[in-house]
Amino acid sequence: MADVVLSGAIRSNLLSMQNTAKMLDETQLRLATGLKVRSAVDSPTSFFTAQGLNNRASDLNSLLDAMGQGVQTLEAADQGIKSILKLVDSMKAVANQALETKVKAAVITGNQTGAPLSAATALNGLGALGTGNTITITVGEVTETVTIGAASGNVATVQDLIDWANDTFDGDEPLTASLTTDGQLKLEGANGRNVAVTADNGGTAVSLNGLLGSRTTATDGVNRDKFERDFNNLREQIEQLARDASYKGVNLLKGDTLSVFFNTEQTSKLDIEGVNLTPEGDLNIGAVNNESGNHGFALDSGIKAFVDTLNSATSVLRQQASTFGANLGVVQIRQDFTKSLVNTLQTGASNLTVADTNEEGAKMLALQTRQQLGTTALSLANQAEQGVLRLFG
Repeated sequence: MADVVLSGAIRSNLLSMQNTAKMLDETQLRLATGLKVRSAVDSPTSFFTAQGLNNRASDLNSLLDAMGQGVQTLEAADQGIKSILKLVDSMKAVANQALETKVKAAVITGNQTGAPLSAATALNGLGALGTGNTITITVGEVTETVTIGAASGNVATVQDLIDWANDTFDGDEPLTASLTTDGQLKLEGANGRNVAVTADNGGTAVSLNGLLGSRTTATDGVNRDKFERDFNNLREQIEQLARDASYKGVNLLKGDTLSVFFNTEQTSKLDIEGVNLTPEGDLNIGAVNNESGNHGFALDSGIKAFVDTLNSATSVLRQQASTFGANLGVVQIRQDFTKSLVNTLQTGASNLTVADTNEEGAKMLALQTRQQLGTTALSLANQAEQGVLRLFG
């Protein structure tokens, strides 16, 4: 089929309308997508530059997530320190209450009815006591037993018993044994430890009347054991709290190290060293009593030493809280910087690829007007050819 021959005027108008339609389609696409560069075909330089900027912004956004997790780890450690400080304050309160509680010694006194004891009085023959029998004295949690008799290590007289008791009980559970002026055996448990005396003749309990007589009197002691238990319980809570102050497996209160990276090459970072904020670690808070039965609150000087230790622990906690706070400030500053940098990168990429909707809208209106004018011009050119046709009418 032969090509249709178009006049020069019509062909010129047709080409103009085709170009206008092409530009109108492109403008409409930019308005629809919001992009002036959608692929490397549109503008290789702008497309690949914007892609590089967006890729870096994406990498930095991932770093921002990691920084946020670092902030949470530091906040977990900070909350742990604040809670430990409260426990230390509670321990100070317990120690001060113990200091205000005055210790009262436990005392047992007695002698044979109508027969005051003397230092030389023989234990054999006192009441139902005899050679080979045992005398057991308990002071607090410590129990010691001695046998009546003249053999080495045994006791034969009241003075022997007094000497043995004074030598055997020492440390935090001392016992003071003596004879009163009226001939009574006096057993006094220092530091508020209670005193108990029993006797045995090979499996059968023997009445203590044989030793202390019917005039035996006893006074219960007043000690600080309750405060020691409370103190130790709080100390254990510090250990447990420090162990629980972790975030995603990182515990800065148990010596772990947190590394926060600030760039994708990992050449810029902050290493946050953890500490061991436990009673046996950097806080250095010992237990009030130990397995040997030593009582740290028995003497006022012992309590004051513990208070000094708690004051030192408070200083350690506050100093570490300040250090973690400074680290947190650094991470937050880098967070803000990275957010601003991401915004800068994304803005730069947008400047290269995002269409200006105001400009594109104005173009579309102008192109629509041009299209209408082209249609009119094409109609006028066609009318000129129709005029030639009329000459043959």
